[in-house]
Amino acid sequence: MPGITRSPRLTPLAAVTGSLVLAGSLTACGGDSAASDAEVVTVYSADGLKGENGDGWYDQVFEDFEKKTGITVRYVEGGSGEMVQRAVREKSNPQADVLVTLPPFIQQADGKGLLQKYAPAGSDRVDGADKAADATWTSVVNNYFGFVYNKKELKKAPTTWDELLGGSYRNKLQYSTPGVAGDGTAVLIKAIHDFGGKDAALAYLKKLQSNNVGPSASTGKLAPKVDKGELLVANGDVQMNYAQSKDMPNLGLWFPQATDKAGDAAGKPTTFALPYAAGLVTKAPHTANGRKLLDFMLSATAQRQVSEIGGGFSARSDVKATDANAIALTRLMDGVEVFEPDWADIDKNLTAYVEDWKTVTGS
Repeated sequence: MPGITRSPRLTPLAAVTGSLVLAGSLTACGGDSAASDAEVVTVYSADGLKGENGDGWYDQVFEDFEKKTGITVRYVEGGSGEMVQRAVREKSNPQADVLVTLPPFIQQADGKGLLQKYAPAGSDRVDGADKAADATWTSVVNNYFGFVYNKKELKKAPTTWDELLGGSYRNKLQYSTPGVAGDGTAVLIKAIHDFGGKDAALAYLKKLQSNNVGPSASTGKLAPKVDKGELLVANGDVQMNYAQSKDMPNLGLWFPQATDKAGDAAGKPTTFALPYAAGLVTKAPHTANGRKLLDFMLSATAQRQVSEIGGGFSARSDVKATDANAIALTRLMDGVEVFEPDWADIDKNLTAYVEDWKTVTGS
């Protein structure tokens, strides 16, 4: 993507959660499908891609898929960790066919044997860093971590982390809970990167706690509060917040810069990729239908709609979107340095990172 600077692979963490939404009843049987429900496919997914008003990327893709194939999509939504945990509980009797989640939970799902090997059509056009080497999962929508601010109350976006420690942000700032919400855990990832290590990041977040309104299990609920002025700043992600900004005129997106010892901006604003990654569930009740849906989500047509409808970034390198959203998103990311966390290390050490954060913040 033009304007994005990539730095070497680094090491921090991530998670995701949200409220559970069930659309359509689930079958009570795993393995081979009964004739009565053979033309269905069940998707367990992290939240963010389905529009609150039925105008999200999933809404369009599922509608088009159903029209083309006659296969009904049953949709279950929650946080990345929540969806993986549910799939683990159902491992002996799988209910889902397709699992869509964010790092490091897609790696966790793979490590727990929840995903079977399948390379969807078009996955050869997905960058190697955005898919499993053994074809157990592949990204279907690329996305980036970010923050939001109220454009009406703040004439310009904050620049540095240290600005958020000011008294004007007391009880006007909130970030979702690390270890519970994915974007909340992403706050910790970015802080570790920007401050040059875990200890410095935790020391900062300890100070920030005096301005923090309190825990929030859902990142998606923070943007409306920012738009209304109840909060001045909150965390989020580019795809979700850009889509929300269409109906929230006071919502602006920004990326904090690191700060030097004097508290001044040091270096470029930074972010990292949080792709929505999809895999075919092991012993899925409707494996063939799951394969068809994965193929459809990675089709060129669906991938062009990622920006046009979903406000996100195509996972395929050969899809060059030119719609208004794609142009605006490119401008938004211009000059932002994208670092690449070591997701394997994060998967291994996630619990310790979160426990350390709880200790220093008293959460």
